[in-house]
Amino acid sequence: MNAKTGTGPLAGIKVLELGTLIAGPFCARMLAEFGAEVIKVEAPEGGDPLRQWRVLKDGTSLWWSVQARNKKSITLNMKSAQGQAIARKLALDADIIIENYRPGVLEKWRLGYADLQAINPATIMVRLSGYGQSGPMKDMPGFGAIGESMGGLRYVSGHADRPPVRVGISIGDSVAALHGVIGAMMALRHRDVSGGRWNGKGGAECVAGQGQMVDVALYESVFNLMESLVPEFDQAGVVRERTGGALPGIVPSNTYTTGDGENIVIAGNGDAIFHRLMLAIGRADLAHDTQLTRNDGRVPRTAEIDAAILSWCATQDIDTALQLLKAADVPVGKIYSVRDMMSDPQFLARQMFEQHAFADGTPVKLPAISPKLSVTPGQTRWLGPELGQHNQEVLRGLGYSEAEIAQMEQDKVI
Repeated sequence: MNAKTGTGPLAGIKVLELGTLIAGPFCARMLAEFGAEVIKVEAPEGGDPLRQWRVLKDGTSLWWSVQARNKKSITLNMKSAQGQAIARKLALDADIIIENYRPGVLEKWRLGYADLQAINPATIMVRLSGYGQSGPMKDMPGFGAIGESMGGLRYVSGHADRPPVRVGISIGDSVAALHGVIGAMMALRHRDVSGGRWNGKGGAECVAGQGQMVDVALYESVFNLMESLVPEFDQAGVVRERTGGALPGIVPSNTYTTGDGENIVIAGNGDAIFHRLMLAIGRADLAHDTQLTRNDGRVPRTAEIDAAILSWCATQDIDTALQLLKAADVPVGKIYSVRDMMSDPQFLARQMFEQHAFADGTPVKLPAISPKLSVTPGQTRWLGPELGQHNQEVLRGLGYSEAEIAQMEQDKVI
């Protein structure tokens, strides 16, 4: 599809993506969605493995159309000296470098943070790895599933009488990516207030702000979501355990099955909401029970309260249950599949689907961009690129001639 016009709040920001699969590319994707120029370096043979993940169309992952939208793809053989030299030029010209290789790989290529910062003091490098850039585990490979486990999420996910379960998406990688975006924005702000972008010159002529390394560990990103886990254990010796669909210590908040076999979530944990909920399901005795007026009184009677709600739900079909509880101003919702989302009035009103087309004209819907900015919203300018689609453009921008680029192709540098 043709690139759309528009800039975005990050227009003029150059980003170099050195990474594969999920965490690093998702981080760069969000910057690209809001206007940054993102150059993604891929291996000449095959490119990012995500191109072949999950459901494919014409040999390329449908996920790729989302994860790589708005990015420019350049192929570089990073095992060659010339490939490393080109990557170094791109890195020194970038405002932000995003990478998710195993710690130490970039240093072998003289592309580490210290190497670049010595030349460009304004270098901002976002490094996403399993365990961070320090500590006894720093050199170990890390994946989202490991981060979710070590960070505490897997331990509390599932039912108490069964092994821990995972969320059905790579949430550890995605949470790390979001931390990377936040860190990049804070680092960019600090760079700009401390002097600004490097002018490409050294010595006394160099006027640049202070860059920094943003060190994102997958397990720490997950750990950052774990609410009051640490102080509860430190002060009360409480180890939070698996509680199925319930929210531990907050009652009632759980998943319930209706008479027609559908599932709904009911969050009746506010004190006034609990009162309305109990009246709505015909349990005035619980609504007026003074012991249940506050959450701390309800927690010891969680099983009794859940049983009352479940018993009522079993007598209702999902539509009736939703209607009655919404009328009582009780937070309630069905558990959505993607089929539900695609026809839901709220999703449609918020324009949460974008209509695009592949190169062959086949129409395709993508998720819309979040968050929604009122003045400078993000946009999809083009779908995930073909492998090496922007080789000529990017290399010419670095000053290479047509003959030099042709020689690189012959030498399998690109």
